[in-house]
Amino acid sequence: MQWLLIALGGAAGTLLRYGLAVGTEKWVSGERLPFPVATFAANVLGSFLLGAILVWGEGRTIAGVDARLVLGTGAMGGFTTYSSFDIETLKLFEAGHTGRALLYVGATVLVCLLSGWAGLRLGRALTG
Repeated sequence: MQWLLIALGGAAGTLLRYGLAVGTEKWVSGERLPFPVATFAANVLGSFLLGAILVWGEGRTIAGVDARLVLGTGAMGGFTTYSSFDIETLKLFEAGHTGRALLYVGATVLVCLLSGWAGLRLGRALTG
């Protein structure tokens, strides 16, 4: 049951990630953004949610399975996008957009860390 619920969480996270990508493209009228907004947003939001899930989920279960496994490993594992981040960064470098690539790396690391910290604080406040 544990494996199935983690896989279902991963599928849900993947669908949410796809929805974010589609929604972002529609938001900009179908044009490609010069900055990978959807991946950045998924990683920031995923960092925040994972932080909250790790605290909130402690001692909680979903159908008898640790909620942190289903929502953290499964859903957030499917939602966040390090592999996309990696490829998009390399493409920016290859296209000669060194400044934009460095901004993307720096912003992703800093904002995701801050977002994860905020998620931990929210999780503690909700369980506190």
